Amino acid sequence: MDSASNVTRGQVTRYAMGSLGTGGFATLPGLVLVYYLTDSLGVTALAAGAIVTAAKVWDVIIDPVIGGLSDNALARTGTRRGLMRIGAIGLPIAFVLTFAVPAQFGAVASAIWVLIAFMLAATCFSLFQVPYIALPAELTDDYRERTRLLTWRVVVLTVAILLFGAGGPEIRGMFDDPLVGYLAMAVVAAVVLGIGLYIGSTVAPQRPLLPVRAGVSIGRHYRDGIAVLRESQPFRTLLATFMLQGLATGLMLAAAQFVARWVLGDEGAVTPLFASLIAPALLMAPVWKAIADRIGKERGFRLASTIFVVATLALTAMVWLPGWWILAPVALAGAAYAGMQTLPMAMLPDVIAHDRTVQERQGAGGAARSGVFGGVWTAGETTGMALGATVLSIVLAITGYIETTAEVEVAQPDAAVTGIAVAFSLLPAALMLLSLIVLARYRLREHDIVGTSA
Repeated sequence: MDSASNVTRGQVTRYAMGSLGTGGFATLPGLVLVYYLTDSLGVTALAAGAIVTAAKVWDVIIDPVIGGLSDNALARTGTRRGLMRIGAIGLPIAFVLTFAVPAQFGAVASAIWVLIAFMLAATCFSLFQVPYIALPAELTDDYRERTRLLTWRVVVLTVAILLFGAGGPEIRGMFDDPLVGYLAMAVVAAVVLGIGLYIGSTVAPQRPLLPVRAGVSIGRHYRDGIAVLRESQPFRTLLATFMLQGLATGLMLAAAQFVARWVLGDEGAVTPLFASLIAPALLMAPVWKAIADRIGKERGFRLASTIFVVATLALTAMVWLPGWWILAPVALAGAAYAGMQTLPMAMLPDVIAHDRTVQERQGAGGAARSGVFGGVWTAGETTGMALGATVLSIVLAITGYIETTAEVEVAQPDAAVTGIAVAFSLLPAALMLLSLIVLARYRLREHDIVGTSA
């Protein structure tokens, strides 16, 4: 199709469905994996954090390579679909294995099992996610059409967060044996993951829209990744902002299950927590599109981030006054979160298109580097979200959190409960404030994009 034309409703729908899989995988492990390791398998908090971090470090290492491979596949076959299909098939299998630790395993063997399975799942996720992120810049050259495309992606992403974040723990809670509950949760989630990823892969264009440089080595892929960071100031700024915000939201996500059990005193409270976060986000995604069309994506992004800061600052009161009132600021954070996802993701294809035009003006031929951008972006996003779980595990260790197995009940020290509350409120607020400082350096505006797309 002509990249300058409007995307069809079917393309918007199929592209958005991919986020049913990406959102589910980003949500459920971040919510329950550390808790599964510490409170069902008896793995220490630091070791649990190290497992999640190691898998994500591996993800970061391979993302730029996958980006280069995706660009090469586009040049050779005319589509990015091949890698996406491999990821769509492999991820559900690896996801089930992650939560299929044999009951007779001890803590060390359990930790090794989860590490290997989760690394495999992360690899399959990247095979889909990296080319998936590259697609919007190739589906349309229209500044506002990209916002439309990404808005509906975020609507489905929001549904996925609710579906997996609230539904996953509910399935787990249906079984008396937590290990059986986790396995049942993983099987159901894997089916939904596979459906979303497969449908999302069908939207990949069948031929390259622009010539693509062929890479010949792994080193070349890393050099290309470094090159896009060095050459595109808007990309560096947008990625740094998104990473900081991913760290903030990843920290809150990892802490949510702990907040439910130890601050609110009810393990099942994670469901209303997620409902209060996601319902406003679901309603607000189209609103943020309208705001972006009126004042610009970057200003809308700044507004959404500021609202999120206000919400997390309000949550700090839970340190002294825990209670169900926290659902109100969580709902405000949810309304802001929709904008924090929609707008930077809609800005990324603008950055890619701007880079392509800059290359043309510099005589570089305008070679498409969408896969390279997607690989580096995914690596940065993964780093931010992974470090959220890492930061939480450090907070838990410092404050004396007591790990346990599924059969043993413990009482946590007050310092650990306070640490959980701070990890859900004050620390994310500080990270969000820092991200706003970085975002102030983003200089790309609509007239820059429209001018380069003409």
